[in-house]
This record gives sequence, C-alpha cells and structure tokens, in this order.
Amino acid sequence: MENRISKSKFKPKTIEFLRQVERTGQELIVTHRGKPVLKIVPYREEPMELLKSLRNTVLKYDDPTEPIGWEDWDIFK
Repeated sequence: MENRISKSKFKPKTIEFLRQVERTGQELIVTHRGKPVLKIVPYREEPMELLKSLRNTVLKYDDPTEPIGWEDWDIFK
C-alpha cells in the first residue's frame, strides 16, 4: 500500500484503504492536488504506552555542548 493517495482515488475504495491501515498499522496520507490534507492512522487505546517504554532511558548531560573523548564511546572500549 502506498502511504499517499489522492482524494479521487481514496473515495471509491475508502473501506478497502481503512481496512489496510487497520491490518498493517501503517499510516495513510490523503492528498488534494498533491498537498497532504488528511492522515489516517490506526487507533491505539493507550497512546501513553509508547512513552512508558522510554522511561529511564534518557541520559542526563550536565554540559551537552562539551566534546566527548574517545574513551566515552562504547565502540572503542
């Protein structure tokens, strides 16, 4: 399924496209004269669940503009 479709192509097959979004989980952007006008995304009961998976994964940097040394890169250890 393409992720962009014109309104004229979307209208006659609306149910088909909605079922594809539901089945695949991929968003669909509907365009009018080449410009995006709608984004169709699958419904999620708990949108905060996605954010919960990120808890305690953010690192704190006291000086984010300070350059880091070679020893700070895990790949070089």
